[in-house]
Amino acid sequence: MAPTEQSVQDRFFPSFTCFGCGPANEAGLRLKSYAEGDLVTATFVPWPEHGNGFGTVNGGIISTVLDCHSAAAVFTEADRRGWVGDDGRPLPWVTAGLDVRFLRPTPLAGPLLLTGSVTDAAEAEMTAAVELVADGKVRATGVAVWKRFRPRR
Repeated sequence: MAPTEQSVQDRFFPSFTCFGCGPANEAGLRLKSYAEGDLVTATFVPWPEHGNGFGTVNGGIISTVLDCHSAAAVFTEADRRGWVGDDGRPLPWVTAGLDVRFLRPTPLAGPLLLTGSVTDAAEAEMTAAVELVADGKVRATGVAVWKRFRPRR
C-alpha cells in the first residue's frame, strides 16, 4: 500500500505527459512512485492490454515502468541534494541508458511491486537500480543511467 503522501510524479511534475508516469497523460500508464527513506516504491497493476499474448506482461511495458520508476528515484535524489532549478523543482534529467534483465515471466494479473534507489549520484549523471516483483519473486531488474538535461542553444 502506498503512503498517503503525494507521489513523486504529482509532487514534481503534475503537468507532464510521459507515457509511463505522466499524471497529465490520460492514455498513459500513470505510474505513481513514493519516497520511503532511501528507496522509492510503487505498485503497478497491468491492464489486459499490456499482455504479450501468453498471459504475461509485455517486455516493453516492463521496461517503461522500470525506466519511469528509476526517474522517480533520480528526481527524489536530486531534490534531497538541493539540485533544483529556479522554479524549485529538481533539475531536469533524461534517460541516457537502461539495462533491463528479464529474470522470469511477469504475470499479467497484478499487482507488480517496484523498488528503486540511486546507486551513484553526481549533478551531471546519476545511476539508479530498480526491481520488479510479482508473487514474491523478482521478475525483472534494471539499471538506468540518467544525464542532466541541458537544452542546446
